[in-house]
Parts: sequence; structure tokens; C-alpha cells
Amino acid sequence: MTIGLASRAAVSTSVLCTAGLLVLAPAAASTAADSGPSPSSGPRATKAAPAKLLYRRGTQVRPHRKAPELPELSAKAWLVADARSGDVLAARNAHRKLPPASTLKTLFALTVMPSLPAGIRHTVSEKELRGIGPGSSLVGVAEDRTYWVADLWNGVFLNSGNDAVHVLAALNGGWQVTAERMEAKARALGARDTRVKSPDGYDTPGQVSSAFDLAVFGRAGLKNPEFARYCKKRFALFPARDGSTYPIRNTNRLLTGADDVEPYKGLIGIKNGYTTHAGHTLVAAARRDGRTLVATVMNPQEGGAHAVYEEARELLDWGFAAAGRVDPVGSLDALRDRPLTGPEVEAGPARAGALDDGGRAGAVWAIAAAALLGGAVVGVSLRLAWGPVPSD
Repeated sequence: MTIGLASRAAVSTSVLCTAGLLVLAPAAASTAADSGPSPSSGPRATKAAPAKLLYRRGTQVRPHRKAPELPELSAKAWLVADARSGDVLAARNAHRKLPPASTLKTLFALTVMPSLPAGIRHTVSEKELRGIGPGSSLVGVAEDRTYWVADLWNGVFLNSGNDAVHVLAALNGGWQVTAERMEAKARALGARDTRVKSPDGYDTPGQVSSAFDLAVFGRAGLKNPEFARYCKKRFALFPARDGSTYPIRNTNRLLTGADDVEPYKGLIGIKNGYTTHAGHTLVAAARRDGRTLVATVMNPQEGGAHAVYEEARELLDWGFAAAGRVDPVGSLDALRDRPLTGPEVEAGPARAGALDDGGRAGAVWAIAAAALLGGAVVGVSLRLAWGPVPSD
């Protein structure tokens, strides 16, 4: 009997009885892998996906006979998942490490927002605006100007303002401290492909993420009401240097319909990005008929600047049409599918903390009632032996 992800129990009994029978019934252990969502929330994980499927190169999908055909996408990596259950419906190169551009701001917000809520006022100093990379997207933060933190978050989500990120990072303890906390947050969420060198997503050697990790961040953000509110805003007013305000518009064209991109029905955010090295990247979430999907698209190779939106559109359309017609190829609840091999088994506090949050749920077991069918039990012996789980 396999127990959870990291334990195995063997139960043996020897019963001596004069005129009776002892029945031992192990209780069924409920784990994340076998407790799918309600039927209304999307496809249920009726068959467990192979543990290493998302770590393979190429496209991964497990269609039923009448499943819709996957669209042909040019992106280097992509993924679509059910946001409620975490089931990954299909993916391509899910764990390929690629530069994320400003989609990394999703992780920045998840990390910093809890300690910097909207109602704080702050006067920006010249020092806080140092070091912004050439060519960065800016919302127009000015030194010696006082802002509500809500204004700065609008600048991050709508205008992808690296100047707003720099100020918020300074309030969070500094640039390097914020980068380290972002990596720790990623590990706590089970996202292990991400390396943070520049919290704003600016091209920096060694900075990478993956379609899988970005989907994890997007899904986590939707669970935070403040994050969810910012990421779906289309327009906001931003304070000007002279005390007036000016309008800013969300740069996610799939949300706003700008530049002749048709807005996607039911879209609720989340974040787009672009740098020369990363190309165009997007984390998108949409809700239809009680289901929410999250999709990531990284660096389309064809179709120009708007291809990232059109490929996300096709991926979301397919995901909604595939409800109940595919088996999952993995889960955004990373511990559910991650092979327990190599040094990550001993990953320290991040790994232990993640297990405390749910990875040990499957390790609960019980021995059910013993019934005597006439006679007396003379002796019962139980032997429990715990050993390592195979990697597959």
C-alpha cells in the first residue's frame, strides 16, 4: 500500500483464534492526485499522469477519442491548465528555462504585495529610481512626488513600469533582498525553474523562468483578491508631476483590444511582457461557464508582435473545448507530480514547508475494524515497515 509521496507501509497480520475470523481493512488515503475538482470545474484527474511527463521535451497531451485537436503554435514553450484543480491539460516544453521578461512581475507582486498594501503613502527619493535599465518600460514615477502604493501597483500591472518596481523593491528591503525573496517565494510555490536577477524582468544574464512556473504564479495570483483586481484593470489614472493625473492603459492587448487585437471573451488578466532577449511572453487567465483557465505562452517564433496574444487565444479556446475530453498531463501543484530523485529530495526548508502545506496529506492511514465471527482472538501481531518510494 503506497502512502502519499514519501512513505510506504506494509502491514502483515498473524491471527490465532479458536473459532473466529479477524478482518483488517486499510482506510483509503485521499491524496491530491486522486481528489479532482467537482464536475462543473473542469476535467477530473481520473487517471494519474506519469510523474515525468511534464519534464519531457515537445508537446504533451492525453486526449480522449473525441477531444478537439490542439492548435499548432510557434511558441518555444506553452501550457494551459485548469486554475481550480491545477490540472495541466496540455503543454509544450513546460519546464524549458527561458527569459520571462515582465511576466516575472507576477512573482514580484506575489512576493511584495502582502507587505505593501494599497493604503500606504510614500514620497519617492532619487536613490530609489537609480539603476533602471536602458529602454525599460516606465509609468512616470518622479522623485520627491508622494504616491499611494496603489498608484505604484497600477504602474506595475498596467504600464509594466520598471520605475514603479524599483520603488516598491526599495520599500521591500532593496533590490537584491527582493530578488532573493522572490526566489524563495517561487520555491515555496513549487516553482523550481525560476532564477531572479532583476525583479522587474529586465534582461539579465542567468534570469530564467518556465511556462510551468509562470502558470503557477498566475494561478497563485488569482487567489489573492488584490492581485486579481489589479491584473484585470484596463485603465487607471496615474499621478503627474504637477499634481494632476493622466490615464494609463493596460499593455495586455488581449484584455483591452488595443492595436487591432480582438479582446478575449472572459479574460481576467494577468500579465504580458517583452524584451529583446525574451521575445513576447504572456500569462493569461479567462473564465467561462464557471471554469477558469490559465495559459502561458513564451516567445512565439512566427506571426509578429501580436502572435503571443493570438496563440494564447487559440490555447484558451482549446482548453475550454477540451473540458472532460482529455486526461491531465501533470499538475500545477508541483509536488503532486515531481519525481522524488536527486538533490531536491533534500532541498531543505522550502521542500519541507511545501510538504507541510499538503504534501503529507496522503500519508494518513488507518486500520479498520476487526470483527469476530464467533470465537475469541488469541493473538494479533502487526508489523509496520517504512521504506523509500521508487522514483517512478
